Amino acid sequence: MALSLGWHIVIACFGVALPIMIFVVHRRGVRRSDETALLLARRWSKVAAVLFAIGAVSGTILSFEMGILWPGLMGPYGDVIGLPFALEGLAFFTEAIFLGIYLYGWDRLPPKIHYRMLLPIAGAGVVGTFCILSVNAWMQAPTGFRLVDGKVTDVDPWAAMFNDAVVGQFAHMWVAAFMVVGFSVSAVYAVGMLRGRRDEHHRLGFLVPFAFASVAAVTQPFIGHLLGLQVGDRQPAKLAAFELSTETERQAPLRIGGLLVDGEVRGAIVIPRIGSLIATNSLDGEVPGLDAVPVDERPPVNLVHLSFQLMVGIGTALAAFAATFWIAWRRGHDWTTSTWFLRLASVSGILAVVALEAGWIATEVGRQPWLAYGVLLTRDAASSSSGLWYSYGVMVVVYSAMTIGAVVVLRSMAQRWREGAADLPTPYGPGPAPVPSGPREGTEA
Repeated sequence: MALSLGWHIVIACFGVALPIMIFVVHRRGVRRSDETALLLARRWSKVAAVLFAIGAVSGTILSFEMGILWPGLMGPYGDVIGLPFALEGLAFFTEAIFLGIYLYGWDRLPPKIHYRMLLPIAGAGVVGTFCILSVNAWMQAPTGFRLVDGKVTDVDPWAAMFNDAVVGQFAHMWVAAFMVVGFSVSAVYAVGMLRGRRDEHHRLGFLVPFAFASVAAVTQPFIGHLLGLQVGDRQPAKLAAFELSTETERQAPLRIGGLLVDGEVRGAIVIPRIGSLIATNSLDGEVPGLDAVPVDERPPVNLVHLSFQLMVGIGTALAAFAATFWIAWRRGHDWTTSTWFLRLASVSGILAVVALEAGWIATEVGRQPWLAYGVLLTRDAASSSSGLWYSYGVMVVVYSAMTIGAVVVLRSMAQRWREGAADLPTPYGPGPAPVPSGPREGTEA
């Protein structure tokens, strides 16, 4: 499940954020008759189609894994969390339908109607993300049912879906998607500019996604802080692991780095009182420690602590990097011509993905040993089938093949574009559109 989710979460980010970026450049192309923007929209839509296809495969695998790998969850609690899964399926089909209309609408639909086909795609991505995050949030704060003699009764699927944790987790993940996609797409164009392609196509292709990523990166620390304030009340063991706190204490320090070895914190940089400020908004706030948590209910502390700090460290660095660029921009300095800036920008996409994965590890591993916190232990929910290792081997092969296939296809597309291909055929699509007698896309009637 870790393999599947860790792989799928990156692809899912593109389904959430890329349609909105395409909408911005396509709208710019239509409104300003900007052929460069229209070319970006056309090319990005082809990339979106490839990523959507492999995302559909990995998402289908995940749907089967929920039932196969977690019978102890889906059996008793299927009625509780089934609603958001059903709604996510509807959102997925809506996204697929309008993506098809958009892809095959080039030079067939009126320009202003065509680019608006991206809005239902973006909206479906938001709904689908919320539905899936509501299930994960439910695992952090289970509600919408009662346990009577070990049996689930009085099921309220709407209460389960709109649980106390869902708003914060959805906002955190939705903004993270724009960081991942924005920095990743802009990094591609940064690499192109480093290789000498300093034309308007690469400049605009860099600036639009980098602007989205910048807003997300600057916003994310505030959302993360608000979400973190809730962790101590809901999951004190997770907060203790985040802070590497062995004892419950007031005026808790911030520990940067370090490991828990034989019950002692070693190698950490200690900054007095800042731990309490971050965790409670007060320099004197009480931070729960591992001493208040039974040994068999503690998560893997070192993994959770380092993952959390990696996420925060990279996120802070990316926010500072983006903010510095736009401050310089307002002062008249265009750093897109700077080699050192482009080198930093070219690795920002990788760093954003690492931060995303680290945050996912901190959230999910930090909840252990609970699958549904305080209600269902992971060991009681997981399958004990003897054939799991064989299926895991198959999944490793499948995900490796999809990764290699996606890289090969995208690199091939990029190469053909660099060689001057104006457009690439859409798989399974209709033939080339007839040359219209009226205005073409990007012109006003």
